Amino acid sequence: MKDMDTGANAGKFCDPFTTAKGEARATVALTKPETLWFNTGTLCNIECVNCYIVSSPSNDALVYITADEVRDYLDQLTARDWPVTEIAFTGGEPFMNPQMIDILETSLARGYDVLVLTNAMRPMMRRSMKSGLVRLNEAYPGKLTLRISVDHHRAELHDAERGAGSFAKTLEGMTWLRDNGFRMAVAGRSVFGDSDAESRAGYAAFYAEYSFDIDAFNPGMTVLFPEMDENVEVPEITTACWGILDKSPDAVMCSSSRMVVKRKGAAKPAVLACTLLPYSPEFELGETLAEAERDVALNHPHCAKFCVLGGASCSA
Repeated sequence: MKDMDTGANAGKFCDPFTTAKGEARATVALTKPETLWFNTGTLCNIECVNCYIVSSPSNDALVYITADEVRDYLDQLTARDWPVTEIAFTGGEPFMNPQMIDILETSLARGYDVLVLTNAMRPMMRRSMKSGLVRLNEAYPGKLTLRISVDHHRAELHDAERGAGSFAKTLEGMTWLRDNGFRMAVAGRSVFGDSDAESRAGYAAFYAEYSFDIDAFNPGMTVLFPEMDENVEVPEITTACWGILDKSPDAVMCSSSRMVVKRKGAAKPAVLACTLLPYSPEFELGETLAEAERDVALNHPHCAKFCVLGGASCSA
């Protein structure tokens, strides 16, 4: 983990067991695994201003995961008897992975609900991807959801994050998904000064304008993510915080999910505690799901601001 001795969180998040004030740090047990995430690779067709994973056309720190590697972890789910119902994919841009259709079919054929996080731009709109998606959506009706990154419902603010013309290209992809009967959700950002109510009203108007069947007021279908800035001061989460905040550790993302990544140069994929911390070595739990069943210490600013205090969830 990066050094926290400077900046707003100086001295914090250094010890996995104890906070800077000497209090017992909160931990989270994997009580009910519901979602297994796969990072398909950090390569992306665009480079956003504030990408938490620094995806870009040149970042291959996490390389493409293969369909065979995904199958191995699905076998492990069965062997470990995890009650997972959803397999989810993030990137980078998942549709840049050349095996993405095979990967999706592998997951759908096992009976799982499947979620894909995508910008719905050119990689998804390639002929091979579109034909594969149509085939899978017909073969497994109601089982596949594509969550589209729409940072803001206004084109100029979305483009400020993702580049000029990005909104129009994403809108083209969403229109194709609508016309072909796909289930869509949206991931937006709550960093533009709008209140939650204002943001959701804006998304509702956007959906209505284009006849998108997406519920703007359902937090699972229109997910508004806070800014993930490690330099913003946040409190450390102690064992006493659960009672103070009237919140259960079962509500935190790492109680119900894990993520598999393939690091560049690694012989095998690794299992991480969290989708938000792909580069923090202390959140890497091992190569197998069995190793990943241990408790997770909330020893990062994202744990506090994003998951505990922000109440965020990456799943639907």
